[in-house]
Amino acid sequence: MSTEASTGIPAQGGPQEVRQQSSLSTAGARNLATTTKSEPQMQDISSRWLLRMLPWEQVSGGTYRVNRRLTYAVGRGRVSFVKTGAEVRIVPPSLRELPVLSGFEDDRLLGELAGRFAQREFAAGELLVEAGHPVDEIFLIAHGKVSQVGIGKYGETTVLGVLADGDHLGDEALSQADALWAHSVKAATAGTVLALPLASFQELVDRSAALRDQVLAYLSTVGQPQNKRGEASIDLSAGHQGEHELPSTFVDYELAPREYELSVAQTVLQVHSRVADLYNQPMNQIEQQLRLTIEALRERQEHELVNNPDFGLLTNAEYEQRIQTHSGPPTPDDMDDLLSRRRGTKFFLAHPKAIAAFGRECNRRGLYPDTVEVHGQHLPAWRGVPIFSCNKIPIVDGHTSSILALRTGADNQGVVGLHQTGIPDEYQPGLSVRFMGINEKAIISYLVSAYYSAAILVPDAIGVLENVDIARSRG
Repeated sequence: MSTEASTGIPAQGGPQEVRQQSSLSTAGARNLATTTKSEPQMQDISSRWLLRMLPWEQVSGGTYRVNRRLTYAVGRGRVSFVKTGAEVRIVPPSLRELPVLSGFEDDRLLGELAGRFAQREFAAGELLVEAGHPVDEIFLIAHGKVSQVGIGKYGETTVLGVLADGDHLGDEALSQADALWAHSVKAATAGTVLALPLASFQELVDRSAALRDQVLAYLSTVGQPQNKRGEASIDLSAGHQGEHELPSTFVDYELAPREYELSVAQTVLQVHSRVADLYNQPMNQIEQQLRLTIEALRERQEHELVNNPDFGLLTNAEYEQRIQTHSGPPTPDDMDDLLSRRRGTKFFLAHPKAIAAFGRECNRRGLYPDTVEVHGQHLPAWRGVPIFSCNKIPIVDGHTSSILALRTGADNQGVVGLHQTGIPDEYQPGLSVRFMGINEKAIISYLVSAYYSAAILVPDAIGVLENVDIARSRG
């Protein structure tokens, strides 16, 4: 008789079968069945303020449609780049983020247009364009930060805005003849821009009928009556006397409103029947396994609400609602800028390290942020608006993060969470635990599912302070 046959151990050199454990072992279960003990603890549980503070809308049909007024303004997205050594090149499809090229389908022509941009380096303090001069180039900022500089009422120099990686300027000249730079642009840091002469773009328009039609279609929307938000105007009359002829009007809607389908986070919890039968005192093994599984599922749910590319709040905030820090660290001035861009901000959301960086900036200036009480906890606040921590907001390159400002609630045209309650085998609102049976190995399986999403009802419901330096404050 062979060694393998007599012992059950494969002979040396034979195939090794490695079995991966698929449920809790009895040895692990005994730790809950003897001695005076705590419930199983879990380090990866955070405060999850976003899940707690978002108002949740019931989505009975599994899909939530956000109806808005018709908007003519085309969003100003950000262009993407690839870097090979010292050479920076445009990712051609990302040129569709320029308003005039939004929806343009000819990838070949976009590739040719991307090849016409020339790379330039700039140093900190360098003047890129000067106010009052003709706009004869389109600039794409590949890396670095530039300030838009203007003249105040009394002749003083003032910074009107800050642009950074992926932003663009000068493309307004494509919709108006003889355009002039409204303000100067000065480099705040060293960096790289890609520049395209308008003459080169015009040559391509003259040669391509498709591009010419694209430009004409864009120009037709520019001339439409609209309010400052880009929405189709509602004609009104006010301050008149007598038998004044009143204008007639109607409110036009978007023909293809955005729809949010509920997303799902799922896992299959497995518990051996022997564990459930023999080691269930004084703590129910299935309940403890389920409790920790749900904690992990809720952590993942909050991560998706922040970072999911389809509905995540950080990734879906409009570019017009994103601002840059003035100097790097999050200062009180930056928080004021973020707060001033929307009415009724309910709370800020920031990584704990970003909150600490803001606290250092306040200390450096001799300021003391407010404190507010929420759900029995004392939290930092700015201008009376609480600052909630969220460790799901990413830290980029180890030293930069983002701070979000949210207005919430459907009645307030804000941000809302989406879920469906009343689902089969519901264990918590929007979360179900469904028994899947017992397999031939006597392992009990439960399908744990959480259904959720989030919707931004109007663009200014959320704002983002980007490139927040969380390293120790300078100076």
